[in-house]
Amino acid sequence: MGVLVNLYSTEKTEIKRFLDKYYSSENVQISESLKWEREFKNPIEIADIIGVFVDNNDKFKLNMWICLDSDFFLNVTDDNSGKIIRYLFERYPY
Repeated sequence: MGVLVNLYSTEKTEIKRFLDKYYSSENVQISESLKWEREFKNPIEIADIIGVFVDNNDKFKLNMWICLDSDFFLNVTDDNSGKIIRYLFERYPY
């Protein structure tokens, strides 16, 4: 099992706007949804999306939750994002 990233919003277009910015070279095809979930096989890959999320947190009405271990979700915030990214590189050094 990889790690999960969930995005939640109260506005239908926010997730698509954020993902279009994150995947700037791709046109992300999602419905106007209030939830988005993606599994990443390599846990280190989520460090990038966490960084983009935190850097743009003031521009989007989103919440991010990650799941590194089965059935345990962690809310990503400005305050804990740096610690989460450091933990990822410590836990998955390869």
